Amino acid sequence: MSDVVLIAEPYGSMLFAPEVPCLIVQWHGFATSAEFRSLMDRGLELYRGKARQIKPLGWLADTRLVGAVRAETQQWMCDDWNLRAAKAGIHHVSFVVPETVFGQISVGTYTENVAKTAAYAIDPSQHHTLATAKAWLREQLQQIK
Repeated sequence: MSDVVLIAEPYGSMLFAPEVPCLIVQWHGFATSAEFRSLMDRGLELYRGKARQIKPLGWLADTRLVGAVRAETQQWMCDDWNLRAAKAGIHHVSFVVPETVFGQISVGTYTENVAKTAAYAIDPSQHHTLATAKAWLREQLQQIK
């Protein structure tokens, strides 16, 4: 089953993978802080809408092509977006590992920030392929049912 494109921007897309089921934020390269936040916020709105119809619903980040994410954007993810995501029902985030060192640092920072906070519980996991990222997330969601 192929993923359905919900939002398409030059820097990233939001997809729906019905077989998991999950939303996928897929980065196509560098995004400015405004672009990054916009796609993440629009994705979270899509998640809330889909989660009314499909339970449980997961979140996957295809970060193979993600660029560097600025420190203030990382902090926004930790303090703002993650809190709203957890309240919306996102408790597991499956990552496809970035290809560049800048992307790897960004995903590593996200994972470290999540581990340090007690404000919400989000379990991040990193995988080398989209298929394994989907499989892990599907397994986590099946345990919720």
